[in-house]
Amino acid sequence: MRITAVETFVLSNRHALVKISTDDGLAGWGECTLENWVRTVVAAVQRLTEHLIGADPRPITGLWQTLSRGGFYRGGPVLSSAVAGLDQALWDLKGRSLGAPVHELLGGPVRHSARVYGHANAPGRTGDPDRARAHVAAGLDLVKVAPQHQLDYLASPSALNRMVADLTDVRAAVGDTVDIALDLHGRCSVPLARRLLPRLEPLGIAFVEEPVRPEHSHLLSEVVRSSPVPIATGERLYSRAEFQPVLAAGVAIVQPDVSHAGGITEVFRIATMAETYDAQLAPHSPLGPVALAASLQLAFAVPNFYAQEQSLDLHLGSSAAARVLADPAVLTPVGGRIPRLTGPGLGIEIDEDAVRAAVDDGPLAAGSPVWLLPDGGFAEW
Repeated sequence: MRITAVETFVLSNRHALVKISTDDGLAGWGECTLENWVRTVVAAVQRLTEHLIGADPRPITGLWQTLSRGGFYRGGPVLSSAVAGLDQALWDLKGRSLGAPVHELLGGPVRHSARVYGHANAPGRTGDPDRARAHVAAGLDLVKVAPQHQLDYLASPSALNRMVADLTDVRAAVGDTVDIALDLHGRCSVPLARRLLPRLEPLGIAFVEEPVRPEHSHLLSEVVRSSPVPIATGERLYSRAEFQPVLAAGVAIVQPDVSHAGGITEVFRIATMAETYDAQLAPHSPLGPVALAASLQLAFAVPNFYAQEQSLDLHLGSSAAARVLADPAVLTPVGGRIPRLTGPGLGIEIDEDAVRAAVDDGPLAAGSPVWLLPDGGFAEW
């Protein structure tokens, strides 16, 4: 078996796919994306193709080494995302060649379903009670909210009171049998985190995600020590080397993205390392269905899986992003869990005609907003 072609498909500013084809007619798919930088990642994928054309796709670890390290410069969000998409496609291809789902190749299933969660946000607030209630009515028992407003370096008491009041409303809407997670998007300073996090304890928050910016990961131990709420982080970390210090700092949950952190190969190793620190895995994935399927293969294979992020929300109805799937039903949660995928490779079937019809060759929509403080200074979104 030899690789004959590597094709990329840009569908939006946060959604791109890669297809690896072989001379025996088999193909594998991956999601090679980085929110707001998708064309840059696709250019990196095309650059990496020289290492793949004519190669045997089956020795994935060896190819991963070449893709990740062969250009001398390595790591970071763009290159790691490019490798991640190719890695997913190689695993999908290998699973299809053997007639087995990827989690079987990683040692076999450790669970029959994977818990998923949905987002419940509203403009100007920290959480939308109605959206949270809809997720719960559709079977989910974990929802995540994020403040949809700026946070100053030392937010005022009124701003903190407002956040706590919003979270109290969400708790009242879903009851005390449902978990609520809070994503701070790196908007807190360390002193603000120390001020805010103890106030969340009465609300029973399941975890607080990314309380500080990733460049301040070396300060996380101070945040962990001062917080009664478990800390999660990792969507902007891209390797085992970057996760080791935050695990040593005592985070409870790591959140690598299978489309950013080197793919299935590296995220599996991050999960294994996390297990030695008594930390759990909750992969970041507010992306498309291929990234979700790749994440789920890890969820079925690693013992220390906690929950899976998703933004398809198929439990609430149809999803535009799922149009590339021949059968979206396999990614539809049942009782807040997605049943174990049993199809070969990533466990999903791509409608290639739908992919090609959805390609966007024009200017892409604007990405994340840029927020400014009242004095004109930059504020984290």
